[in-house]
Amino acid sequence: MAHTQAGEAATGSGYRSRPRAVLPALCATQITSWGVVYYAFPVLNPTITAGTGWSPLATTAAFSLALVVSGVAGIPIGRMLDARGPRAVMTGGSVLAAVALVAVAGAPNLYAFAAAWVLAGISMAATFYHPAFAALTRWWGEDRIRALTIVTLAGGLASTVFAPLTAVLAEHLSWRATYLVLAAILAVITIPAHAIALKAPWPPAPSPQLAHHAGGAAATARSRPFLLLAAALTLSGFAMYSVVMGLVPLLTERGASTTQAAWALGLGGAGQTLGRTLYATLARGTTVTTRTTALLAAGGATTAALALVPGPLTALTLIAVAAGLIRGNLTLLQATAVTDRWGTTHYGRLSALLGAPATITAALAPFAGAALSGPMGGYPSLFLLLSALSAMAALLALGARPAAQ
Repeated sequence: MAHTQAGEAATGSGYRSRPRAVLPALCATQITSWGVVYYAFPVLNPTITAGTGWSPLATTAAFSLALVVSGVAGIPIGRMLDARGPRAVMTGGSVLAAVALVAVAGAPNLYAFAAAWVLAGISMAATFYHPAFAALTRWWGEDRIRALTIVTLAGGLASTVFAPLTAVLAEHLSWRATYLVLAAILAVITIPAHAIALKAPWPPAPSPQLAHHAGGAAATARSRPFLLLAAALTLSGFAMYSVVMGLVPLLTERGASTTQAAWALGLGGAGQTLGRTLYATLARGTTVTTRTTALLAAGGATTAALALVPGPLTALTLIAVAAGLIRGNLTLLQATAVTDRWGTTHYGRLSALLGAPATITAALAPFAGAALSGPMGGYPSLFLLLSALSAMAALLALGARPAAQ
């Protein structure tokens, strides 16, 4: 009987035995994991290059390699999540993250530095949003959007907390010592939180009949709707991250100071947080295909507006906030993309397959954007190209309608 009730947890709203510690624990660990493993690097990179003589391009390439690795590693990790739950995956990922950061801090040369970031990439796949989303999707069932929203709102605070903390540490310590301190903070917070809070029994997945994909994960992953959706999210992800990385140079080309452009980027982040709070309302009032297409098209529209509106800075900042609002919705759209179409039976594996190409292209976006802006005559032309990619993504999303819809 206990197993039957647990199985209903994945699909029914009547389940009342959700482990209470999971949600606050994942909020704390997402803030810490993202803050230490991801957001500390851009703060420390100028100090790293100055202290080692390594080129900024080389160190950034090592960090981007970690993101590529995380996208690939997420696929086998997704299978483990489906079968065994998040406790071992996320606890092991936290241990690996601490080890990787110690290796980054002690890297004697650029090759060792890059190898340490490969380890960090595996830890990202095991500790960032993907495994947290898998845990909340199975345990929270039909109430998952609320739980996912809370965790992504917490994750949005990672840069707010750890970017300033990293900067303060770097004022008093070397970059190597700063990473050691951050590794200790990460270990103290995330390892016990994952080991203790995630120890509740892992509910069995619902039957394939309930999940609407009796052909299994492999058949779903080869289906036309899945492939079209993966292509749409990949194009959109590339455009979105290129816009984020290109916003400051775009605005400085328009006459803004670096500080003013940075404020516009920061306010766009605030818009992203607001967008996440609105997604539940959007999901209640639209079909999955309609909101996917609409959000991708809206992302392209804001990108085109940034390209075409010459000023003033206030108008461009408002557009940046609107673009951030859409990005916030897209985060939750991707988190729920699999369950909204194919159920929760193979959520870990399918969401990893869906997100892997988008993660890889997001890692390459900063380099691609910088490389294309010159030949295209500046960032406004680049943003027009990116808006066209978003429009293409919206069209592909129209064809990703699940058979049951």
